Amino acid sequence: MRGDMVLRVIVKLLIPFILLFALYVQFHGDFGPGGGFQAGTIFAAALALYTMIFGLENMRRIVPDRLVEAMIAAGVLLFLGVGIAGLLLGGNFLDYFVLDRDPVAGQHRGIFWVELGVAITVFGVMLKLFCLFAARNLGQE
Repeated sequence: MRGDMVLRVIVKLLIPFILLFALYVQFHGDFGPGGGFQAGTIFAAALALYTMIFGLENMRRIVPDRLVEAMIAAGVLLFLGVGIAGLLLGGNFLDYFVLDRDPVAGQHRGIFWVELGVAITVFGVMLKLFCLFAARNLGQE
C-alpha cells in the first residue's frame, strides 16, 4: 500500500483525529463510558493503521521497540505507584480519597492517574503485539 497516494493522504489526515478521539475517551472516562483501556487501544489502532500504510520500519522510527517496552513497564509502575501512595498516606491499596485533603478531589486525582497508567500499558501491549505479528508476517522476527 506504500504506492497508493490516496490512502497515504487520507491516513495522514485521519490519524490526528483518531488520536484526538483517543484523548477524548481517556479524559472522559471519569464521567462516562471510556477510560484507559479504550483510549490505549485507540492510540494503538492509530499506529497500526499508520503501519499498514507506511510500513513497519517507518512506525518503528516514530516509536522504537525500546520505547514501547518502556511504556508497558511505566504504565504498570504508575498504576502501582498510585496504589502504594494510598498505602503510604494511611489508606488501603488504591484508596483514592487519601490522595488529597478533599476526598472528592482525591478520588478524581487517583482515578486520573490509574486510568493514565492503564492507557499507557494497554497502548504498549497492543502495539507490541501488533509489531510482533507484523514482523513475523514479514519474516523479520
